[in-house]
Amino acid sequence: MSIVAWGLLASLAAGLMTAVGAIPVLFGRTIPRQMNDTFLGFAAGVMLSASYFSLILPGIDAGETHYGGTAIAALIAAAGIALGAIAVAAMNEALPHEHFVAGPEGGDPGALARIWLFVIAITIHNFPEGMAVGVGFGGGDVAKGVSLATGIGLQNAPEGLAVALALRGQGYSRGKSFWVALLTGLVEPVGGVLGAALVSVSVYALPWGLAFAAGAMLYIISHEIIPETHRHGHQNRATVGLMVGVILMMFLDVVLAG
Repeated sequence: MSIVAWGLLASLAAGLMTAVGAIPVLFGRTIPRQMNDTFLGFAAGVMLSASYFSLILPGIDAGETHYGGTAIAALIAAAGIALGAIAVAAMNEALPHEHFVAGPEGGDPGALARIWLFVIAITIHNFPEGMAVGVGFGGGDVAKGVSLATGIGLQNAPEGLAVALALRGQGYSRGKSFWVALLTGLVEPVGGVLGAALVSVSVYALPWGLAFAAGAMLYIISHEIIPETHRHGHQNRATVGLMVGVILMMFLDVVLAG
């Protein structure tokens, strides 16, 4: 298959894991807040590990190969990380959205219903994850892409559950909470196709794309996930979850892409 097809299928599979995670909501199940924060810490750990082991380090290697020097490769990685973080920060400022706890942010929502503001907030979060999966297949490295998609998929499950539970807490029905969680996961294939297409245009775009995706995910980890996991006083559990996520993603990256 082409790189774009791999990016589409892998990011779709990863995105659908949000729906898998949200299934308990359909049966009226809930989980303790501390367990939810532990799961979100795990998600942050997977993203953190994936950013370095699956994106930044391969990006530096690709930069050395295609640009002919360690210093220029490191500069490209630094610039790409910064651009990725700036891009997500700009979307955060421009797009009207609402967080479950922190409240409304971004531009004027106009007549948008509140539930769509929640959807936009989660979309800003999920789009870079899909892009990272697509970029991971750059250069034809299917094993690296599969490893990244596996890790992102694993951390999408607790995120999907967290989204569905938060919507239930806002008074939405079981069915609507589940379908919104599913919908937010389906933005990942869009990012996956875009990321794979960009890095398939030229080998010189690969190190930029890898670093950009890493920067976007690092911004989300610091700006969204970690503050949420510490908001309710469960930071110790969240930190344990984060460490497990880092270790598991590192192991997957070494074993699956080895």
